[in-house]
Amino acid sequence: MKTVAIVLAAGSGSRMNSDVKKQYMEIGGKPLIYYSLKAFEESFIDDVILVVSRGDVTYVSKEIVEKYKFDKVKAVVEGGLARYHSVRLGLQAADEDCDYAFIHDGARPFINRDIIARAMAAVKEYKACVVGMPSKDTIKIADDKGFAASTPDRNLMWTIQTPQCFSYSMILDLYQRLDREEGELMAKGINITDDAMVVEYYTDTKVKLIEGSYDNIKITTPEDIAVAEAILARDKR
Repeated sequence: MKTVAIVLAAGSGSRMNSDVKKQYMEIGGKPLIYYSLKAFEESFIDDVILVVSRGDVTYVSKEIVEKYKFDKVKAVVEGGLARYHSVRLGLQAADEDCDYAFIHDGARPFINRDIIARAMAAVKEYKACVVGMPSKDTIKIADDKGFAASTPDRNLMWTIQTPQCFSYSMILDLYQRLDREEGELMAKGINITDDAMVVEYYTDTKVKLIEGSYDNIKITTPEDIAVAEAILARDKR
């Protein structure tokens, strides 16, 4: 059995208001992307494909992969215009004999071995699973004028995280199909925002929800950096 992690670090981080891309901003004295790479490096995952912004391959290869001795990083590849382009490019860079693919946002530094292990157990059983947590908040569905239209049962609401894990052959085939049909989906107004949506749209395969962690936050704004620093400080105690 062979597993690959596709770690996405190709975003611009525009909401950070910084000249430094968020994946390279430091928390705890290390680049943000360091932490998710370290988690996969210390796990049972066989290979890691790191997807970065255009022009960043050399920098990341030398200043992150080589500097921190991430030996499982098989390739550093350039991403595309949208997240789903970057996922496809990462999947295509993996070995064809992979059995399972773990797709993870590099801006989520607090993935850990327990989350990875739960994901592995679930993807082996269900072929498709995503990490998330039950929502702590009541969710409102808005209408097109900004008024509350309905209130779903909070007990059924999950906040979705990564990694999102799939049979490698299945998710690769689906992303290649998405690439061919991208124009058609755009014309229909279908916006693919995560990997599970690709499976949900093209197949009848049910995507299993598994528990991640409320600490498994995505770093998006400057306020998130402060939260991440606090989590690191707490875990060092």
